[in-house]
Amino acid sequence: MKQRRNALEARVEQLLADPEQAASPLGQTLEQVWDLLQDYLHRLERVTSLSDSYQSLVLERERGLHDRLDRQLRRVSRIVRISDKYQIMLREANNRLADSSNRDPLTDAPNRRALMERLRHECRRAARGETRVVVAMLDVDYFKQVNDQHGHDTGDRLLVAVAQSLGQELAATEILGRWGGEEFLMVLCDTDLAAARRRLQAKLDTVRLLRVGTDAGELSLTMSAGLTAHRVDEPISSTLERADAALYQAKHEGRDRIVIAA
Repeated sequence: MKQRRNALEARVEQLLADPEQAASPLGQTLEQVWDLLQDYLHRLERVTSLSDSYQSLVLERERGLHDRLDRQLRRVSRIVRISDKYQIMLREANNRLADSSNRDPLTDAPNRRALMERLRHECRRAARGETRVVVAMLDVDYFKQVNDQHGHDTGDRLLVAVAQSLGQELAATEILGRWGGEEFLMVLCDTDLAAARRRLQAKLDTVRLLRVGTDAGELSLTMSAGLTAHRVDEPISSTLERADAALYQAKHEGRDRIVIAA
């Protein structure tokens, strides 16, 4: 097409250069049309040039916007990664805090709060007929004498040893923790009083084998316990009071024994 255009332009210029054609009306008209066409072509080239410049400007602007957007996306991505990492750290910290709030600081056994939460949960299940709950209250015999004669450091070491011994090999249906002072609480589920008594006796037998070193030699120890079954028509406090009363009776009868409160 370009060759045809060049040939046409050459032919027209040849005709316009001919003196005979220039003097004729047709030649004059052709010259006017040719000048008008050249003017249109010049304008079209300017429009095309402006369009190309505009397109270049738009492309450059879009490229700049793309670059800025890409930088923003990378910045947001870094913020999201930092936020995710922070969320994980915060969740882990909350888990550690929740765990520490449910552990006894001395023995690392479940504390009173954790024991009560589990006991309430199991008693709600018992109310729905899904399980049976037995509660045991345990107490270290002659613990006050240990503190008075050998010091509180020895008493603390004794409590740690007791908690570790009692806490070994617990079933998923059991929880044992420090109730307070030298007292421990054990909750047994899916069992009856007879089976719970055998299980509790095995725990007390392991404690009887413990030895705690002191300046005066090794200390042996025993524990007393009160055992009772939770009744679905009673509040938890009544169950605990009954277990505590059975423990008191075990102490009164000479210690180192289990008393069952029916």
